[in-house]
Amino acid sequence: MTSDERRVSIMELLKTRGRCMKGIELAEIFNVSRQVIVQDIAVLRASGEAIIATPTGYFVTPPRESVSLRKTIVTKHEGVDSIEEELVTIVDNGGKILDVIVEHPVYGEIRGNLMVGTRYDVEQFMKKVREDRAEPLSSLTEGLHLHTIEVPDEETYERILRELKKRNYLI
Repeated sequence: MTSDERRVSIMELLKTRGRCMKGIELAEIFNVSRQVIVQDIAVLRASGEAIIATPTGYFVTPPRESVSLRKTIVTKHEGVDSIEEELVTIVDNGGKILDVIVEHPVYGEIRGNLMVGTRYDVEQFMKKVREDRAEPLSSLTEGLHLHTIEVPDEETYERILRELKKRNYLI
């Protein structure tokens, strides 16, 4: 299989699986190293493919057919437990967390793709944070960060804001 053929196959898999796929998983399927997959993904992204890298693997952004709304919220809190509570609050009230953004004094905007839409997604994300002892991006800004969230309607958005405000997370 040539590199081009493998890239076409990677795209087909990412589009049809309907879930994130880790680089190591793709490497095993195509019998290549994870680094080869990373390079393939970089080439595909450079060619315009809408591939997102998340903590749980790669996926292809589906075309925007839905009528969902994208909103940005500004929150502040510190500690791993409060991260989990914030994410659970958002998904339990009907939102999907697309990313986390911090404004770094030297590097400017730093964005991490999350794509967390269910309690299971929150559990998997938090498991990775705890296992890797990873510092959240918000640790760079004393807990201040933004999230882009996706909601089906304004009512859902307002409900999320009310719940986050109750927990003193909103700025």
